[in-house]
Amino acid sequence: MGKILLIIILVIAVIGLLSSIKVVNTGYLYVVERFGQFYKVLEPGWHFTIPFVDFVRKKISTKQQILDIEPQSVITKDNVKISVDNVIFYKVLNAKDAVYNIENYKSGIVYSTITNMRNIVGNMTLDEVLSGRDKINSELLRVIDEITDAYGIKILSVEIKNIMPPTEIQQAMEKQMRAERDKRAAILQAEGEKQSAIAKAEGEKQAKILQAEAEKEANIRRAEGLRESQLLEAEGKAMAIEAIAKAEAEAIAKVNKAIIESGTNEVVIALKQVDALKEMAKNPANKLILPNEAVSSLGSIAAITDIIKEKK
Repeated sequence: MGKILLIIILVIAVIGLLSSIKVVNTGYLYVVERFGQFYKVLEPGWHFTIPFVDFVRKKISTKQQILDIEPQSVITKDNVKISVDNVIFYKVLNAKDAVYNIENYKSGIVYSTITNMRNIVGNMTLDEVLSGRDKINSELLRVIDEITDAYGIKILSVEIKNIMPPTEIQQAMEKQMRAERDKRAAILQAEGEKQSAIAKAEGEKQAKILQAEAEKEANIRRAEGLRESQLLEAEGKAMAIEAIAKAEAEAIAKVNKAIIESGTNEVVIALKQVDALKEMAKNPANKLILPNEAVSSLGSIAAITDIIKEKK
């Protein structure tokens, strides 16, 4: 009987010893109470507690946590009912405050976010809400972080996931977006046509300038060619006149020489008269009426001609 009692005592002692050992994993904190009052916070590692005296009140995660808030209906400043949902990133910095300063710190974060989001969005128009997400996020972060500081919670980030306007507002926005896209497309097309017309006009202008310059150059070259041709023609005529004059001068010189050598001026004059009469006789329209004295003179001239031929 005594042995059995001893065995029972040993078993109870072993169980008590094992239950007094608390192992806290990394990323967690244990809030321990002794006789119903806060005793201490156990850090990660091995810890010994008194069985049936020390009690682990709550296990708190020190890792960054995510809290997804369901979509909430919010009325904007211009009386548009929209739906907004958020995501909260937070971390527990003080396990004691998170356990004893609020019954449920997660619910406290959710309700603080919803209430302040309605206050912030309610002071903004729909256009301001749609274009001011960053402003809303930063304002929510500032306000909620101040509130949860008493819980030992650090709010790391507040992000708006979706902003859903009513269906008719969405349809109106889509029409406006299409109108804006069509407007931008029309502006771009008009700008392209304008640039094309300018480029075409510039090209035609340059072509006309080049054509005018080419015609000018051609006219200059034609004028130069005509001038050179006229100069050459004038030089040819001058040379021809010079040659004729030279030939006439040589002929006159020869005639003078012949006169000097013959020593009879009357003979030369008679020869010239004969030549003139021959030229007049060649024309059928000319009629020559010669007196007897002229006929006798012609006979004398013929005789003189024969004499000159014989001398030659």
